[in-house]
Amino acid sequence: MQVHLLDGTYELFRYHFALPPHLTAEGREVAATRGVVGTVLSMLEGGVTHLGVATDHVIESFRNELWDGYKSSAGVDPDLLQQFPLVEEVLEAAGVVVFPMVEHEADDALAAAAAIAAADERVSQVVICTPDKDLGQCVGGKVVQLDRRARTTVDRDGVRAKFGVEPTSIPDYLALVGDSADGFPGLAGWGAKSAAAVLARYRHIDAVPARSEDWDGVDVRNAGKLARTLRENLDAAMLFRRIATVERDAPVMASVDELAWTRPTDGFRARCEEIDAPGLADRAEALAAARA
Repeated sequence: MQVHLLDGTYELFRYHFALPPHLTAEGREVAATRGVVGTVLSMLEGGVTHLGVATDHVIESFRNELWDGYKSSAGVDPDLLQQFPLVEEVLEAAGVVVFPMVEHEADDALAAAAAIAAADERVSQVVICTPDKDLGQCVGGKVVQLDRRARTTVDRDGVRAKFGVEPTSIPDYLALVGDSADGFPGLAGWGAKSAAAVLARYRHIDAVPARSEDWDGVDVRNAGKLARTLRENLDAAMLFRRIATVERDAPVMASVDELAWTRPTDGFRARCEEIDAPGLADRAEALAAARA
């Protein structure tokens, strides 16, 4: 069997900016929620049988306590923020398993669920549906990463081709180059090429020799300056790596059996009426009938 794990937060942001606004009679903005539920139904209609959706119930997580500049809800459109719990409620009513994260993040839930699914001998492939580069660290073996928008699937070789490092080195890579989406800067002077060259040889930050004279098989410009920067900012680099490392113990399902979709709940049609999308209920009911 295949298991699909969807980044619900990414989808919510994507639809919020891609779709025109849609206000209910009560004045609530619901366009992004309608978009996410519609795309989930499209996946099910396309043959997906086992599906989990990871969401950020709140944007803040334990990482905000580690780094003051880490991404937060500050500045996020209130019309989008108020749909975070809404999309979870509507998806659950659709009969879809949702992992709403509070202390952790959606990325952590995707990683934790992927680990559980990959360990199940019945599972042939785990598809993590997100373009987020953080999840590249989970790729390998049964696990692949799918960018549904670009329609590209990345396996272990794909991660190496894209970043120049092994999947296990992705947190180290992000620690050096930074991640503007997550709000940490990396180290000054370190770019994608230099980080890839060094980590392709040494894999992890703490294995990199302190002085560039001891770097063997590494050809980068300004090696001495890069080594000095890393040496003087090693604590920051290790902190950024910690932030970029997904937590595979986030609370998710106990078994892939929980992810099998069968039908919407009895309350799904009412939730669809609330978001002015009765057609979503029609689609879910038709799909359930076809699978019965």
